Amino acid sequence: MSGLLVSLQGAVAQGVLWGIMVLGVYITFRLMDIADMTVDGSFALGACVCAVLVVNKGVNPVLALLVAAAAGVVAGAVTGILHTVFEIPAILAGILTQISLWSINLRIMGGKSNLPLLKVKTLISGLAASFGMTQAQASMIVGIVLAVAAILFLYWFFGTELGCSLRATGCNPNMSRAQGINTDFCKVLGLMISNGLVALSSALLAQYQGFADVNMGRGAIVIG
Repeated sequence: MSGLLVSLQGAVAQGVLWGIMVLGVYITFRLMDIADMTVDGSFALGACVCAVLVVNKGVNPVLALLVAAAAGVVAGAVTGILHTVFEIPAILAGILTQISLWSINLRIMGGKSNLPLLKVKTLISGLAASFGMTQAQASMIVGIVLAVAAILFLYWFFGTELGCSLRATGCNPNMSRAQGINTDFCKVLGLMISNGLVALSSALLAQYQGFADVNMGRGAIVIG
């Protein structure tokens, strides 16, 4: 019975961290009506950036999470610019960014496909050591806190004028333009927020699992 509980804790811990990524996919897929294939690349990007900063640069794990999320925001912006400025279909723009990120992630990792974090202190391992918890329990606490914070932020944001503009753009872009909404800007912003959450999720997952891999994002959009 104890073995089952331990397994359930690990499954829930990973599920909560993946849930943050799902929030990002929800923004593009449901609210913006864009099948964003960037997710597979930006998911690995967040983990790679976080791992390199923590292992090679000695950066604080919390700061590494923020930088990883910022890297995801940049990836979303690239897809948005390809789609709005160069008028490439959204799904193709996402695929282009996704494929490009595979090489970029390898470059970030210094040519390595895998980077372990087992010998460095992370946010989750530090919390577990400080309060005598397991990695899974610490991961659940961190994941739940960040997921709730993300949900509250998104609930507030999509109630603002700018958030309503994003929702209107996804619902009916032609009518949105007729109402004076800059739909191109809204699409880019939505992709940036989405991929920022995706990268944050993968950075947390890397700290929980103890490694980052360039193939981590494979199938992430399907899971989301």
